[in-house]
Amino acid sequence: MRINGSWAVVLGVVLLLGVERTHGLAPEELTARYQETADRIIGEAIRNSTGFDRLSFLCDRFGPRFSGSSNLERAIDWCLKTMAVDGFESVRGEEVMVSHWVRGEESVTLLEPREQALPMLGLGGSVGTPSKGLKADVLVVRDFKELQRQGAKVKGKIVLFNAPFTEYGKTVVFRSRGAIEAARLGAVASLIRSVGPFSMQTPHTGAMGYDDSVPKIPHAAITSEDAAMLQRMQSRGERIVVRLKMSAETKAPAKSRNVVAEWKGWERPEEVVVVSGHIDSWDVGQGCLLYTSDAADERSSV
Repeated sequence: MRINGSWAVVLGVVLLLGVERTHGLAPEELTARYQETADRIIGEAIRNSTGFDRLSFLCDRFGPRFSGSSNLERAIDWCLKTMAVDGFESVRGEEVMVSHWVRGEESVTLLEPREQALPMLGLGGSVGTPSKGLKADVLVVRDFKELQRQGAKVKGKIVLFNAPFTEYGKTVVFRSRGAIEAARLGAVASLIRSVGPFSMQTPHTGAMGYDDSVPKIPHAAITSEDAAMLQRMQSRGERIVVRLKMSAETKAPAKSRNVVAEWKGWERPEEVVVVSGHIDSWDVGQGCLLYTSDAADERSSV
C-alpha cells in the first residue's frame, strides 16, 4: 500500500513517539537513536507541499467549521473521501453528538468616560445578555486574588480580567473560569483581556465554563489594547461604564461524526498508536494558521 507523502510524515512522527513510550527512552537517548530517521521525516515535510495544499484547500473551500454547522459536515465528507483515495483502511465516520453554541449578534460599547465601540468576541458557551444588553460599571482586576480583595465592590459590576499574557496554560484560566469567579461575588458579566501575546485590536475567542453552584453570566473577550486603556482609566479614578450585548445561545446537541481511518504496519500490526486532531474550528476565522513561503502569494492567519 502506498500512502500519500504528507500522511507518511505525520504517521512517521507518531510512530517515533510510540517507540519512545514503548522503550522508555530519555529525550537525549531518543534524539541520538532516531535523529537520522527524524531528519528524513523533516526533509520530506519540507520538500512535499501536499500537506499545506490540503490544509489550504480545506480552509478555502469549507471555511470555518463550527460544531453543528453544515460547513463542518461538508468538510468531514471531503476528509473521508480523500483518506479513502489516499489508501487508508477502514475509513469511516462514526456518529457523535457535538455541542451547538450559536454566537449571534454581539458588541461592547464604552459609554463613560467617552463613547467608543470596543472590538470583542463572545467566548464559546457563554450565555447571552437581555435583548437590550447590560449596562454597568466596569471593575478592572489583574487576577483572581485581586478580585477577592475587591469583595463587595464586585456586586453589580462587569468585571474585566486584565491579565497580562505569560504563557497560554497559565493565562487561559481567566477565560475558562473568569465568569465563575466573578459571579461568585455578584458580578453581572465578565470580560477578559484576549489570551495571546500580540494584538492589532484583534480579540480572541475560545471555550469557557460555568459552575452550576453560581449564576451563569455573559463572558466575552476584548483586545489587549482596550484592556490596557480601561486599566489606565481606572487608575486615574475615572468611572468606566459599558454596554454589553450578546445574543449567544446554546442549542440542543447536533449530530456530527468522528473521522476514523487505519494504517496497519507490517512489523507489529497488532499494536496501536493513535493520532488525533481537530477538523472542527471556531466560527470567526479559517480554522488554522496559514502562511505561504512565497512573498507574492496571499498570506493569512487566524
